[in-house]
Amino acid sequence: MRLVFLGEDTVNGGSPTLFATDRDTYVVQGWKVPGDADSVEIPDRLLAHLEPGTRLGAALLDTGRHAYRLCGPRVEDADALAQMDIPGHETAVEADKIRTDEANGPADR
Repeated sequence: MRLVFLGEDTVNGGSPTLFATDRDTYVVQGWKVPGDADSVEIPDRLLAHLEPGTRLGAALLDTGRHAYRLCGPRVEDADALAQMDIPGHETAVEADKIRTDEANGPADR
């Protein structure tokens, strides 16, 4: 899987990062959620780096700390992991990329 860097938000010693993939998905690198290997926590500001006209295809749980928790398949692809710098307190999950039409909601594909 190839990644395209979209942006990061460095806060509190971490660097949550957003990538687009060659599979028309997003990879979201964020803080590990204790007891849940398939979830990450990210600052709300990271969402500003989503590609225009898209949204994450994952439910976002507001933590009440200007952050969201999201769940998705953990990234285990060796090529993708080699393109990322993931500190020990972070992990990455993959989320669908949903294309939207501002006037009508999700676009038909």
